[in-house]
Amino acid sequence: MRHSPPEQNGCGETHRVFNQPAPLENYNVYQADRILQFWVKRFDGDWGDARLSKFGERVGHDLLAAGFLANKHRPELSSHDRFGRRIDEIAYHPAYHQLMAHAIESGHCSLPWTEPQPGAHVVRAGLAYLHTHADPGSGCPLTMTFACVPALRQQSDMAKRWLPKILAPQYAPENRPWYNKPGVTIGMAMTEKQGGSDVRANTTNATPLGKPGPGQRYSLSGHKWFCSAPMSDAFLMLAKAGEQLSCFLVPRWCEDGSKNPIHIQRLKNKLGNCSNASAEIELRGAQGWLLGEEGRGIATIIQMVALTRYDCMLGSSALMAQAAKEAIWHTAGRDAFGKNLHQQPLMRNVLADLALEAEAALAVSMRVAHALDQSDGSEQASLVRCATAIGKYWLCKRAVQHTYEAMECIGGVGYVEENVASRLYREAPVNAIWEGSGNIQCLDLLRIIEREPASMEAMERELIAARGEYLGYDQYLDDVIQNLRDSQDLHSHARQRMEQLALAWQAATLIKYGEPLIAQAFVDSRLAPAQYHQFGTLNCRNIDLPAIIKRAMPHL
Repeated sequence: MRHSPPEQNGCGETHRVFNQPAPLENYNVYQADRILQFWVKRFDGDWGDARLSKFGERVGHDLLAAGFLANKHRPELSSHDRFGRRIDEIAYHPAYHQLMAHAIESGHCSLPWTEPQPGAHVVRAGLAYLHTHADPGSGCPLTMTFACVPALRQQSDMAKRWLPKILAPQYAPENRPWYNKPGVTIGMAMTEKQGGSDVRANTTNATPLGKPGPGQRYSLSGHKWFCSAPMSDAFLMLAKAGEQLSCFLVPRWCEDGSKNPIHIQRLKNKLGNCSNASAEIELRGAQGWLLGEEGRGIATIIQMVALTRYDCMLGSSALMAQAAKEAIWHTAGRDAFGKNLHQQPLMRNVLADLALEAEAALAVSMRVAHALDQSDGSEQASLVRCATAIGKYWLCKRAVQHTYEAMECIGGVGYVEENVASRLYREAPVNAIWEGSGNIQCLDLLRIIEREPASMEAMERELIAARGEYLGYDQYLDDVIQNLRDSQDLHSHARQRMEQLALAWQAATLIKYGEPLIAQAFVDSRLAPAQYHQFGTLNCRNIDLPAIIKRAMPHL
């Protein structure tokens, strides 16, 4: 365990910074994270180990520093050049481009599509998880570029033109036509002022510029309240062709080399996610190509939404893991009331609870990755459908309280901007709000229960497969299944059902695939009849707190 290193004072003598540990930096994030290694190897084996180690080495060194710079120097919009011509260009700090280039060149956006083998989604999940340690904001365009592939594949002629650029391991941030670039990134613009999460309330109109139909060119006019990653080379958007909501691919440049009239009105001044630009835009006859049939917009884009929600799970899991590691590392190097903080029973309870929450989040996120690797089978594809709604709801909400508690463990040092803990806390709400907030996920689950019984049946089988190990789990699962069968007041109790399902699924994943130490602690603490509302309320008589902390301690 590394504590505060000796430092030189002005007289050439060494001294130790009193009661402060060395910062957690200049290390291989993957090799230091035994929990991530455990879950990657559980579902992947060893073929991705070297790739993840190489990625983690950069994340823990220069990219960790780049993340601080990219968040300190926010993107800046220039709507016009000095001659008054419309340019709609956003300037990023070079550190942002450094982060993007490393991720794209390493396969963050492309690995499962270019190397479709067992474990590819699991390894790519590891890349996304590690990248979040350096900078969550740049993960937004990376996620959308990764997730757009299934939607584009529904329109074969567009896929043939665009996918080679989307899947290319080359980052080209220059503002020029997509067809003159070696690689491209993809954004998304769905939310409108009057509709919010209700995309069916969209008022953007799409008019065919010639023959209507799949793969044809349309003119889009309207307003988008949120356009994520507005310097992307193209965007997936929903617009109404007649009265039918349809999905379009809208590039930033037209085929003739002129600028597509996508006018950026402003950049959002956000609480967190500061390295990433989010814009409000106007479409003034912007050209877009129809993906799929008219009126099938939601059906076309839903696969992209499922994958972006899954990445919200991964992002929140990474935030919690990083927060827990920072708290455990920092308190290992501090004393209070005559003892090292790791020897203080109350602090030990809090740290073990944070570590337990973070591992349970990672476990179900990796379980979804494993299901995606097997999604050619209907059972696993059905499981993904409801699992992403459950995971998106629960993990993203838990991250907010979790990152705050970790910051409190660190203390005042964690509250200042020089420490990553403050960024983790400000970042945490993003994943809960974007891609459908909590109530949207609950409504989606209700829709699945009512219209897609195969998906809920797949989840039930997943939960039932973990029976027989812990009485507490078996009793809890009986209540979960009984409550799902009770349709009375289901809509008003949807959050209760969602929470029960999430806890049962986390427990089942830990029981079936995880370490018994962690599974038992989770069942005893999260499924017990007596429940508490804060971290640090584990029953220390039944749970090995030091062992859980040791498992989560960065291994340097």
